[in-house]
Amino acid sequence: MGFDWRIISPEIAVLATAIVLLVVDLFLKKARNTVFTSISLAGILIAMFLTFANSRHLGVGFSNIVVNDYVGFYFKIIFCLGTLLTIFTSSTYVARELRGIGEYYTLIFIATFGMMVMATSADLITIFLGLEVMSIPLYVLAGINRDRPRSREAAMKYFLLGAFSSGFLLYGIALMFGAYGSTSLIEIGRRFQVGVNYSQVLSSAGLIFILIGLGFKAALTPFHLWVPDVYEGSVAPITAFMSAGPKAAAFAALFRIFSLFSPVISDNFNTILWILAVGTMTWGNILAIAQKNIKRMLAYSSIAHAGYVMIALVAGGDAGLSAGIFYLLAYTVMNIGAFAVIILFAGRGEKLENIKDYAGFGTKYPLAGIALTVFMLSLAGIPSTAGFMGKYKIFMAAVNSGYVWLAIIGVMNSLISVWYYIGVVVAMYMLPESEQKVEVPFSTTLMVAVFIALFATLHLGLFPDRWLDLANLAGANFNWILQ
Repeated sequence: MGFDWRIISPEIAVLATAIVLLVVDLFLKKARNTVFTSISLAGILIAMFLTFANSRHLGVGFSNIVVNDYVGFYFKIIFCLGTLLTIFTSSTYVARELRGIGEYYTLIFIATFGMMVMATSADLITIFLGLEVMSIPLYVLAGINRDRPRSREAAMKYFLLGAFSSGFLLYGIALMFGAYGSTSLIEIGRRFQVGVNYSQVLSSAGLIFILIGLGFKAALTPFHLWVPDVYEGSVAPITAFMSAGPKAAAFAALFRIFSLFSPVISDNFNTILWILAVGTMTWGNILAIAQKNIKRMLAYSSIAHAGYVMIALVAGGDAGLSAGIFYLLAYTVMNIGAFAVIILFAGRGEKLENIKDYAGFGTKYPLAGIALTVFMLSLAGIPSTAGFMGKYKIFMAAVNSGYVWLAIIGVMNSLISVWYYIGVVVAMYMLPESEQKVEVPFSTTLMVAVFIALFATLHLGLFPDRWLDLANLAGANFNWILQ
């Protein structure tokens, strides 16, 4: 229960890397981007190594504020993998489009640190602090290309709505403190076990406000309105980063909080979560069909995928938790992989963002075309891909928990999504190539990101056993801290 620094060693590695990048930026004049990329890769690989090294070192420390369990381990892997892929996709892009500015990488690592804090927090106040540490760098990263008006617009919208949602979360935490006299999830969980009285009104209101605050980061309907404009306006590597890590961090907090409070959540509250799941995936899929800009299409797609993860939250229990975290891992690799190919195809200045601009690219750039096809099929949930395994696990968890109609609606939504994902493949292979000359600058680091994401997408689809076992272990041992 003391100060066990080992359980937060991955967070220390990430934060130390951010500080090193910040200091090096002050003195480095030449080969800036190469040095920044090298330091970033070394830092995130060290953090990933420490995460695996601590995977069996379960413990609670820092006065019951930080917990190192299998859930936190799984989410740290998601964050590290997402950051690693983002670094590879960013290297050439930052040198070409952003003139190698060093604060870019520093902000990414600070945001990653905030995500890790959210995933391993056992206190509502610490979750809020992690959310703010994650969010503030993201506001800056959304508008880091100051030469683009739409980037500045994206940053302003993200900041204003993000600050508003943080107020909801903080107010919800205050209500929870009023209901239970504590913000510690461990303390509240133990009070449930001994049957301590609490205020049902304050507890329910607090959960609703917390759901609103975290629902903004997870892009749940109707708190999703910022997503299309921010995704379209941000530079593509940051759009990829925002679509994966912050969403997973928000769901990490949601799973921790709502799994703990499941004994006192009423059927009416479960109905609210049910409606949110259906509304989120349906609204996201329907609006994605009409999009011509591929970044906006993937923005609405990310909303739909948040709805699928909500199914796991509604299902609850060990199966729901394990299905949700496995799906978030699959979504991270396939979505960032898709954005990596988009960065390649968009060319200098991201001039080619419309789906029709990709006409003929499948035959002109066969390897990239095959990779994007696999990512689109995986996002649609086609068998033998990570997306299929993730959706299968979520739908089965819903069926086994008695939410058969929710699973059916999820399957129907997945079928709807095939239409716009296949539309990208059709454009690449079945539309005549445009006569305009398109310059697609080659990037070694970008192709490394594509190959890593492609391998992970197929590996999780064909050989998912190890990662499914880890997800099941996380679900089965979630409440060990209360024992």
